[in-house]
Amino acid sequence: MESTEILQEIAAQVKICEKCQLSFSRKNAVPGTGPADTDVLLIGEGPGFYENEQGLPFVGSSGKFLDELLNKAGLDREKVFITNVVKCRPPGNRDPQPEELAACEDYLDRQIAAINPRVIVTLGRFSMAKFMSNVKISEIHGQPRWVKGRYIVPMYHPAAALHQPKLRSVVESDFAKLPEWLEKAKNAQPEEEVIPEETNDSSDSDDNAVQMSLF
Repeated sequence: MESTEILQEIAAQVKICEKCQLSFSRKNAVPGTGPADTDVLLIGEGPGFYENEQGLPFVGSSGKFLDELLNKAGLDREKVFITNVVKCRPPGNRDPQPEELAACEDYLDRQIAAINPRVIVTLGRFSMAKFMSNVKISEIHGQPRWVKGRYIVPMYHPAAALHQPKLRSVVESDFAKLPEWLEKAKNAQPEEEVIPEETNDSSDSDDNAVQMSLF
């Protein structure tokens, strides 16, 4: 089966999924959008109000900011794949729960395998945690590393910069380096990097920025 067909199959399954409680409160599931042959996969947290209405990822305020960031980095939104760690909107834009993340994990893993991107950009704490545990986003944002043979770029969620203006320049600076990292990923051989063991301190205000309410 071709990658495009696999992604279409996954999307069809997501739209009727009832693996967790989010299926009972959603209006539309949000599988993700983008071409199967892209080099760049962006993974956010979860759909918000507008995404739930339209069934598309990043169409609210943080989505508009993401478009700006991609444009400044010389990337076309239509040429990257965008999805989330959970495919249905958590009520009130709360954080996704462990059982919800687990329910969607197979869908995301299959999307990653089908696309096989050169670079995966994680947007926010929950998508970062899929690849890097026990670390703070405030300490490793914008520091790409190989994880299980994939080049992972941890970044703040765009909504974090909208909630905390002091982060805007940080997010813009990180995204500006994306073309450089993409080129490095294309030319480099995968290597495993050891993630330092740290305590994920829940008191870190940057790490716990309210990242989803502007979706």
